[in-house]
Amino acid sequence: MSDNSKITLGKTLRDARIAKGYTLDDLQQTTKIQKRYLIAIEDQNFDELPGDFYVRAFIKQYADMVDLDGAELLKQFDSTLPSTQTQEYVDRVNENNPETRSQQRQVDERYVKLRRMVPIVGIVIVVLAVLVGIWIAASRNSSSSTNNNVDSSSVSVSGSSSSAKSSSKKSSSKKSSSKKTSTASFKKISSTTSGSTWEMKNASSKPKLSLSATGSAWMAVKVGGSTTWQGTLSSSTTHSLTLPSGTTSVTFNFGNAPATSVKVDGKKFDFTTATSTSAASSSSTTTTSDSTTGTTTTSSSTTSQVQTVTLEFK
Repeated sequence: MSDNSKITLGKTLRDARIAKGYTLDDLQQTTKIQKRYLIAIEDQNFDELPGDFYVRAFIKQYADMVDLDGAELLKQFDSTLPSTQTQEYVDRVNENNPETRSQQRQVDERYVKLRRMVPIVGIVIVVLAVLVGIWIAASRNSSSSTNNNVDSSSVSVSGSSSSAKSSSKKSSSKKSSSKKTSTASFKKISSTTSGSTWEMKNASSKPKLSLSATGSAWMAVKVGGSTTWQGTLSSSTTHSLTLPSGTTSVTFNFGNAPATSVKVDGKKFDFTTATSTSAASSSSTTTTSDSTTGTTTTSSSTTSQVQTVTLEFK
């Protein structure tokens, strides 16, 4: 090697560094090459570098940092540098190049991620395919079963539903009627010599009346001042009627109250305790004499009074 060539390479790098305003400390911090190696390169002391393959790598990094063409510089002074053009040299140069290391690291990371994702994607595709197959099979079976049994099922369900609803309504009606009958109660509010006023709790919305008599008895039923029904009953006849919805009270006129029986919603209405027997009728006695025969005849008559009973629903 000639001294002029070595000085020319080192001087070229040093002059470029000084022109850029860099110190050796600046280059050490930027290139991560130790300062003593940078000095050895400028002094052409390549033997002080850790190995022959580092000579070209460090020179190229030095040249690139001072805006020189490292590859061209190595080519120009190739004869003055150690001959280490091996694969190991090329690999080392690439490892010491920050840009090359970064690019290679990115490629490696993408490759690793891709390898990790391939099994996951495959599993997901298989699971989706199985689920879709199960869903299609279930849909076909359900459709076929529905078509085969739609008529009989509809009739059976409709019949069962109607029967259940009818039974439920009857049961509910019986329970409601039984409950109202068992809890219904009568209470006397006031009474006079000609009648009385009563109160009934827990009556139905449309109270049902059942009228009967143990003998001949006339009676009348009034709602809102209007006569709903009137007539004469005997021991062999009865009469039933249902009061209009929303009825708040009903008035009974009895011609023979003691012989009359009234039931409201199936519960006996014992209104005869409202007035005394003496108030319900009046008696008169008549005495006649027959002058021809000299016989005296005494006759008595009883005139029944009309009794008025008012029943209010609460």
